[in-house]
Amino acid sequence: MGKALTQARLNAGWRCLAALALLALAACSTTSVTTENQAAAPQKPLQPSALTASDTPEHKRILAAYGGAYADEKLQGLLTQTVDRLVAASERPDLKYNVTILNSPSVNAFALPNGQLYVTRGLIALANDNSELASVLSHEMAHVLAQHAEFRENQARRAALMNRVATDLLADPQLGALALAKSKIALASFSRAQEFEADGIGVGISARAGFDPFGAQRFLNSMGLYTQLRARTANIDPRAPDFLSSHPATPDRVANAVANARQIKDPGPGERQRQEYLAALEGVVYGEDPSEGFVRGRRFLHPKLGFTFTAPDGFVLDNTAQAVFGVKENGTQALRLDVVNVPSEQTLSDYLISGWIENIDIRSVSELTINGLPVSTATAQGESWSFRIYLVRFGTDVYRFIYAAKNRTEAVDKTFRDSITTFRRMTLAEIRQAKPHHLQVVTVAPGDTVEKLARRMAIHDRQVEHFRVLNGLAANARVKPGDMVKIVVE
Repeated sequence: MGKALTQARLNAGWRCLAALALLALAACSTTSVTTENQAAAPQKPLQPSALTASDTPEHKRILAAYGGAYADEKLQGLLTQTVDRLVAASERPDLKYNVTILNSPSVNAFALPNGQLYVTRGLIALANDNSELASVLSHEMAHVLAQHAEFRENQARRAALMNRVATDLLADPQLGALALAKSKIALASFSRAQEFEADGIGVGISARAGFDPFGAQRFLNSMGLYTQLRARTANIDPRAPDFLSSHPATPDRVANAVANARQIKDPGPGERQRQEYLAALEGVVYGEDPSEGFVRGRRFLHPKLGFTFTAPDGFVLDNTAQAVFGVKENGTQALRLDVVNVPSEQTLSDYLISGWIENIDIRSVSELTINGLPVSTATAQGESWSFRIYLVRFGTDVYRFIYAAKNRTEAVDKTFRDSITTFRRMTLAEIRQAKPHHLQVVTVAPGDTVEKLARRMAIHDRQVEHFRVLNGLAANARVKPGDMVKIVVE
């Protein structure tokens, strides 16, 4: 959760921003596209000079939405070398691309028409060799080369409309821009035909660059396993933003990747560069970055801002750049936490009824103290949800907890109250100890099994499944001595 220093207006409670989040299909975000039923527009020749800008508004919004750039000289060097190889083997070796690693645990990659390539460290962590990553990068380059984004004018109008909607809902241009970036610059996914075309072009580029052309098949299989795991562990809506939102690893797409690879004439063995790739992954942050706070089960910690809290039983938390969201596994309860500046001369109760959220029951407003911190609380009623709001003044900021329930009973209200009482300052020892998870590459020793290695993971939920997904291992696959594998450690 980034520290928002501007005050968001929530006209119908937290649901407005949540509704915007559902629009987030942030994969493959080259801007304007057509559908299969639209007529193709004349294509303009790509100009080399047009593919170098890295200070555009789109670039800045993407950095803001994805936690900024991830600084890792070794990893950045590997990606840059890979992109250079792919460009040299492409149909337009005169074009220059810039690749940015985004400091986000989400699994995503996309490109802008100006040649800006983006890949999250979450996606990099999921790949198991450089040919898999090359398949992703070459696919995104293919979208640029095929000019699948030449309808910018039409999409720009749609983007402007969405930006106005976000601004109207939030009364905050900065958060509106972040919502727009999070829901992707394009606001449209590529058609099936365009995806298949980019697959074919990308495999060709990757193979000519000397990479194993079957890297795309392996990565798609890993993505399928990853998506299944996410659905089981967090009950996540399949429309949530990730690489598969517009790159589904459907059987026909996997089969198409295999067919494309087999059509390569005299491809040779193709390089996978597994050892070099895994060496570059050693020590990479896995999951959330503590500078934005991170989730440990039901607990959220933010060492930089110095606070922690625990969600009610059964909740799954999701940390974003704008807020922390939580949803109960059965979908009947939810929560949202963000932080704003409120003038010190304005009381919490006055701010609570100042209009930033509607339908407040004035009679329910009360004040209390939690762990030495002043708190104001009230209830509000929406069409389908009932809300319990808590405002906590912490230093110079106010933290806004909005708990929601489809059926808010006295017992449910007590679980919300129990949760807010866990909000407290972190001790210096806790702050020092709050370190992110990292990837560690280990060599399988004699006697090691998938289950034994999985127990070494710092992830305590579904360890074996996480280990298999992280290493691209099918359900019946085994490890053998001498193999190099990834584990997650503190």
